[in-house]
Amino acid sequence: MNETTLAELAPGESGRIVKIEGKGILAQRLVDMGLYPGVAAKVVRRAPLGDPIEVDAEGALVNLRREEARFVKVKKL
Repeated sequence: MNETTLAELAPGESGRIVKIEGKGILAQRLVDMGLYPGVAAKVVRRAPLGDPIEVDAEGALVNLRREEARFVKVKKL
């Protein structure tokens, strides 16, 4: 399958979120930001040292730390 994490996508690559791994407050925070299964997410850019990552989640721009983005499983589009 063509599954990876949001942290592993390069700027310009897109994926459809298939799963939020983990439980608790971090998972809830990701969902509250609009990152949940079924949403198309595109990595817009990364900071010069690779952290944070700016993600376009169907029109909502979200900035995530690389560590947070590792919890978001996506299927590449």
